[in-house]
Amino acid sequence: MIPLVICSLISLAVVYDRWTAFKKNRRIDTRSLRAKVLEHLRHNNVNAAIDECVSTKGPVAAVMLTGLRSYSHLQGKNEKSETMRMVIAQVMEEYSAQAMSVVNKRLEFLTTIGTAAPLLGMTGTVTGMIASFAGLADAGSIGGSGGLVAEGIAEALVTTAVGLIVALMAVIPQSVFNRWSDQIELEMEESSSERAETEVRCCRMLLLYLHSCGGSPAAYLRCLLPALAAAATAIA
Repeated sequence: MIPLVICSLISLAVVYDRWTAFKKNRRIDTRSLRAKVLEHLRHNNVNAAIDECVSTKGPVAAVMLTGLRSYSHLQGKNEKSETMRMVIAQVMEEYSAQAMSVVNKRLEFLTTIGTAAPLLGMTGTVTGMIASFAGLADAGSIGGSGGLVAEGIAEALVTTAVGLIVALMAVIPQSVFNRWSDQIELEMEESSSERAETEVRCCRMLLLYLHSCGGSPAAYLRCLLPALAAAATAIA
């Protein structure tokens, strides 16, 4: 019974911790954040988009911030659009894995408890039945009462019930947390793909438009504003 009590306390602590963390994350409007970031990018204001992500907590904002900082770094080096897309996608994917490990932190305890608690309950059932049969043997050999038998059966039933209850306390919250975790992961993937495609489309439109204007500095200056307008239209 003592192991089951310990498992129940650990399960309650983990459930409270993860419930609090997921509740805070679900208050964050990630769609609004993505819309604001894209709006800043349409105006070629990468720093404002970065500040928007810095001021917002949560794993989705952290992944978007990683992609924006990578884009800002590559933009300063004048990298090709395809290279930028590949690097940004890889950086955001790697950071997404780290962010998801934080999201799923301590959920493995619920998995272990959900699996072990019924087994511990069954162990109590076996020990209770052993005590019952030992009581039957004593009652038959020395004329004892059936009190020991009843006590052993009660132990078997109680430990089985407690084991199942503890398992349910772990399995049901884990199922809910896994569903919320999948939603966060989906939002990360959507943000990553949206972020990379927006940057590449913007860069590609600028490069193509400027290339069509000729190679002289004066031609580049004449085409700069129309190029920015064309890029903004492409990602709108």
